[in-house]
Amino acid sequence: MGEFFSWQRVVHNFPILIKKLPVTFEIVAVAFSLGFVLALLIATARIKKIPVLNQILSVFVSFERGTPLLVQMLVVYYALPLVLESLFDLDTRRWGKIIFVDLALILNQGVFLGEIFRGAILSIPKGQKEAAIACGMTDLSAFVKIVLPQSVRVALPATGLNLIGLFQETSLVFMLGVIDIIGRASALGAKSGHNLESYLIIAVVFLVINLILTGITTAINKKLRG
Repeated sequence: MGEFFSWQRVVHNFPILIKKLPVTFEIVAVAFSLGFVLALLIATARIKKIPVLNQILSVFVSFERGTPLLVQMLVVYYALPLVLESLFDLDTRRWGKIIFVDLALILNQGVFLGEIFRGAILSIPKGQKEAAIACGMTDLSAFVKIVLPQSVRVALPATGLNLIGLFQETSLVFMLGVIDIIGRASALGAKSGHNLESYLIIAVVFLVINLILTGITTAINKKLRG
């Protein structure tokens, strides 16, 4: 057993791996916050069914929902530089790999959160908004005061699950050369010939993060539902 697993290696590897956890948090923070903004724009455009834009978004949503995240990252990493160079003569060779990772995750989050928001908004009966407008509210005021609060309650559970899933999906970023906690574990394993201890540490870390996020979203959801 000692040849395959060692608590001493767990103790040794833990601080080394934890030092890379902020990279994961940074990726999640950027992807979720900017993806949130993009999601609002996508949801609005899809609900309003803006001509041409709605058709383009439909194709884009189908691509993002129908392909693996790793494929999306590779497309952004290899195709985006070619597009930017050909259209805008922009050289991206000095860009850090994490920029492409962030862009891929932002687009992914924008689509998935956008569909969550769109479904939540459409789940509110139209009659409520129409009644508010009939009582003298403006279209915007009726949306903000009547539709939005109810939509938030509907969207929150799925948004929380999406955030938890985003943390798990960051395990793919090392495939593009970004050294996060997974990438550091892979490097440690290649150097020492022992992988089990590092991946066990990562499993526990991600499990703890999962439990914390689940507890927070559950508490917020209970508070909103009163």
